[in-house]
Amino acid sequence: MGDHAAIGNPQRRTILKAAVATGILQIAAPFVTKAYGEEPIKFGLDNPLTGTYAELGKNEQIGCELAIEQINAKGGILGRPVQLVVEDSTSADTGTAVQKARKLIARDKVDFLLGNVNSAMALAIGQVSNELRTLHIVTGGHTDAVTGTDCHWNVFRVCNTTRMETNSVARLLFEKYGKKWFFITPDYAFGHTLQQGFEASLKTYGGTGVGAALAPLGTSDYSPYLIKAQAANPDVVLFLTAGDDAVNSLKQAVQFGLDKRFHIAGAQQELEVLEGLPPNARIGTWVFEWYWNQPNVPHVAEFVAVIKKRAGRVPTARHWFGYVAVWTVALVANQEKTLDAVKLAKALEGFKLPPEVGLMPDTPFYRAGDHQLMPNLYVGHAVEKGSAPEDLFHVDSVVKGSEAALPVSQTGCTMKWS
Repeated sequence: MGDHAAIGNPQRRTILKAAVATGILQIAAPFVTKAYGEEPIKFGLDNPLTGTYAELGKNEQIGCELAIEQINAKGGILGRPVQLVVEDSTSADTGTAVQKARKLIARDKVDFLLGNVNSAMALAIGQVSNELRTLHIVTGGHTDAVTGTDCHWNVFRVCNTTRMETNSVARLLFEKYGKKWFFITPDYAFGHTLQQGFEASLKTYGGTGVGAALAPLGTSDYSPYLIKAQAANPDVVLFLTAGDDAVNSLKQAVQFGLDKRFHIAGAQQELEVLEGLPPNARIGTWVFEWYWNQPNVPHVAEFVAVIKKRAGRVPTARHWFGYVAVWTVALVANQEKTLDAVKLAKALEGFKLPPEVGLMPDTPFYRAGDHQLMPNLYVGHAVEKGSAPEDLFHVDSVVKGSEAALPVSQTGCTMKWS
């Protein structure tokens, strides 16, 4: 796949010092003194800080940092302070991501691994973490194989599978907008499995795929693919792109006038993308994995306020991914009173997130058998302008993850505890 991600220094590395977050949570000072005399527990984040997915990776990092600070404010993990060690995987160089994962585990001696946004990288570093027997939470890599055919006992995932995303929206698209679909697909694991999921839905509902265009990661000119989509004369053009690629492809689709002839849609959509688009390109039917405007859900307003104070903006699903990943480990480690990866992995099977971490109507839980989080999915449509400057998505329905997901028996996951 193409790589325009080598911008800046790929060796970029930052460490979040173990520090108490002022104004978030308060604890007794004597406990802080005791905890900070202990060897810190380290989380290693292997995520893109440059390239197509840089903004997504950085927002996941902000979510991780907030969780780290809150955990330290509550006494750390097992009475020890917590640190975050961050490496830039780049957005498209899987070899670099693997190298950084090995460095984090073998040299920096992190206790837990987090990442990656890029699905191919999530798969690759999952192999590394499994080899080195390190508990690993995949934050934002969606391809099905992470908790499917390439599942590992030590790997858990916060974000949805691509099949969960396609299943949650496919029937609506078929029944409301038509049965002939064309795909604009990023040419790597994430895009491939999204397209496969939609094609499975077409088969189920009796629809037709009228063509597909595979675009390299980091494509700037989508005109050849848009011309191909236009010639296919579909009912729906499905944009499976993400990050900067989604901004470029959707912006150019509107310039071509595709939205005047066909319904624009997809599966995963992100607030970062909608914010990057001109208002007239904020169109289409999509799936959000978490949304900040949930007025009747406990603790969401507090989370939004803390992120806004910290980052100067409302949180996105990426902030939530990072936040949930770190808190998941802290909660289960303090519950089980151990850092042993196998014991923690066993305890995470069926583990439920508390409301202040789950931040959604139903209770997210990690499914035993494939280690996939079962959250809510938010199906709706993009809007030019909502109730607030960053309210750019209208939630039409909320789908339970357990209803959108394939049964474990159909995921291809065979868990080996060795």
